[in-house]
Amino acid sequence: MAIWLTENSKIIVQGMTGGEGTKHTRRMLASGARVVGGVNARKAGTTHEGLPVFGTVKEAIEKTRADVSVVFVPPAFTKDAVKEAIDAEIPLCVVITEGVPVHDSTEFWAYAVAKGNKTRIIGPNCPGIASPGASNAGIIPADITTAGRIGLVSKSGTLTYQLMYELRDFGFSTAVGIGGDPVIGTTHIDALQAFQEDPGTDAIVMIGEIGGDAEERAAAYIEEHVTKPVVAYVAGFTAPEGKTMGHAGAIVSGSAGTAQAKKEALEKVGVRVGKTPSETARLMREIMQSR
Repeated sequence: MAIWLTENSKIIVQGMTGGEGTKHTRRMLASGARVVGGVNARKAGTTHEGLPVFGTVKEAIEKTRADVSVVFVPPAFTKDAVKEAIDAEIPLCVVITEGVPVHDSTEFWAYAVAKGNKTRIIGPNCPGIASPGASNAGIIPADITTAGRIGLVSKSGTLTYQLMYELRDFGFSTAVGIGGDPVIGTTHIDALQAFQEDPGTDAIVMIGEIGGDAEERAAAYIEEHVTKPVVAYVAGFTAPEGKTMGHAGAIVSGSAGTAQAKKEALEKVGVRVGKTPSETARLMREIMQSR
């Protein structure tokens, strides 16, 4: 089992004909993902990487029955691309693009809500979603782990990869990189709920980072709704106060948003928190070995 992305998912790539779109379309295809076409209004009717290019997302869905879109368009055009995907009511839209203005992210997130939340947005500024052995939508390397029964949700792309690799002997049902911007479509809580309901997931790794209160809110959700074991890591224990670190959302003000505050909130509800990514992997390994 997996969440949101399965072996039956049909993927289109908005921006497939660009440099990044081309490179990662090739990688997705090589991983076995069912990429069925791309979208570029100026190149509609042509083929690229052996796949048809459509003028609109709506047309792509009509012709291919696609149910996932991966967005590789420049930041200035991302808002319009995502709104087009929402208008076409594609179930899942994975926004890889980095540097999307927060105002634009807020606008397309609100647009999705206003349209009835028929499109789940993952991102922006994220590595995407991978269900090992089934499908891969985004830029997560397909060969660093195996299929298994651990679910992973992470704000950080590189830490997603590290935990997937360190726990490759147990494998993953699905790994979701939700992105580290201040406004994102899918949250830790969304993924925690999906993993809790997924019969193919036995335990959950949650990777957070300094800034905001997403991890504290996730802790409150875990206390009320999650019965599966959760292990967490919070990046940024050594970050200086008041500095934006890496992701635009990673800014600390006073005690709010610090790694220590997040660690304490998670441990209070029974989540084991590693001090390093490798220790986090070790804690999960102990849980999986005891099952």
